[in-house]
Amino acid sequence: MSTLTFYGAVTGVTGSMHLLETQSGRVLLDCGLYQGGREEEAHNEDPFPFSVQSIDAVVLSHAHLDHSGRVPLLVKDGFSGPIYMTSATLDLIEVLLKDAASLQLRDIEWENKRRRRAGKTELAPLYTMEDVDKALSLCQGLDYNAQITITPDVDITLREAGHILGSSIVELTTNESGRQRKLVFSGDLGNSQAALLRDPATIAEADVVLMESTYGDREHRSMQETLEEFEEVITSASQNGGNILIPSFAVGRTQEIIFRLGELYQQGKLPQQLVCLDSPMAIAVTEIYHRYQNVYNREDKHAIEQQSAGVNPDQKSLHTFLPTLRYTVSTEESMAVNRIASGAIIIAGSGMCNGGRIRHHLKHNLWRSRSHVVFVGYQANGTPGRILVDGATHIRMAGEDIAVKAQIHTLGGFSAHASQAQLIDWFSHFNDPKPRLYLVHGEDNAKQTLKDALAKHHWRAEIPGYAHTITL
Repeated sequence: MSTLTFYGAVTGVTGSMHLLETQSGRVLLDCGLYQGGREEEAHNEDPFPFSVQSIDAVVLSHAHLDHSGRVPLLVKDGFSGPIYMTSATLDLIEVLLKDAASLQLRDIEWENKRRRRAGKTELAPLYTMEDVDKALSLCQGLDYNAQITITPDVDITLREAGHILGSSIVELTTNESGRQRKLVFSGDLGNSQAALLRDPATIAEADVVLMESTYGDREHRSMQETLEEFEEVITSASQNGGNILIPSFAVGRTQEIIFRLGELYQQGKLPQQLVCLDSPMAIAVTEIYHRYQNVYNREDKHAIEQQSAGVNPDQKSLHTFLPTLRYTVSTEESMAVNRIASGAIIIAGSGMCNGGRIRHHLKHNLWRSRSHVVFVGYQANGTPGRILVDGATHIRMAGEDIAVKAQIHTLGGFSAHASQAQLIDWFSHFNDPKPRLYLVHGEDNAKQTLKDALAKHHWRAEIPGYAHTITL
């Protein structure tokens, strides 16, 4: 009999990993990094809780590192089977995994310099660029809605999840002794108010459903209210001469913000003459988004095509939609942006301010009362972003203690995750009697609140613990 064991994203929102075992094979759903504070990230060093060599296939719901970031470690430890995902996800994880390996190597080099001086044992990175290249050689990109067999008794179909480019809801059908069972793994479900991508696909049939619960305890502000507040921040910064800093995740959120700024530009409501995307990874990802405009929703694709006047149809993109957008790739270009004291909108990673170039821009702008910092995504506990959102008056940033005098804004409507009502609506499309439902990928309160909300509809949800095993 098929079983499913929950090995990640059960005590928080990172480290997604679940193991499906059938009579003929073992399939790993996601293999994500733990992200957040040091205590959380220390779990990345833990050995896998199963025999890596016994895994027959891996299926990735999408490219975010909390769902894909430990794949090179899996390969380093001996996995050599196929890794399935959408074609867009395959393009994205090449960028993300190589960036992750590069950052690990840089951090390890700095730490080992300190350790050598102290006479301590040096550390090794979690994985190397060679491990990433080997992992990428095992990856296979699939089209949405195409059913394929990945082990003798497991078929998969990837449906649109609307979270980021290439994100998917994973349908797995097991066939054992003439008996079929369907497991649906939501991955991360998108916010139906978000720009560019289509809404998550709805599914009618399933025996077991794993559903994310990141925002299971809240509703997003309406997009209209969010855009109005965004416009107010832009106007205020223009009037007082301050910069606007937007810590943003390279995949998904950055492209949404570029599109929204493009809308304001096209409406004549963007007084700033420079929008700077200061993130080599986000730049690379934005170029990948340009290649997959066929999966954009109809309205936003039409807006880009119609309002990029005078541009060759093959070259119309987010960049032509927002002509004031400039890329800064090199370190020297990024340092030059730091010298801009006013009048710029700077989009940089990381989204939670726990790495990347945004830390240096915060160092140069947080202490200025006319500066604005706009958070457009989830801030995990323990991250600098959460510390700022929670009202810190001082923060350690880029090696210095910085006074926080900038105006801090949180625009929750830009979330790429479904809200509580959207999660409930997605589950409502399953036929009665409803499938068994398990909530993952959420903080404890979010999962419990969502469970209680589902109970009001007379739908039962369970909250699994680490290494909890169920039968299909």
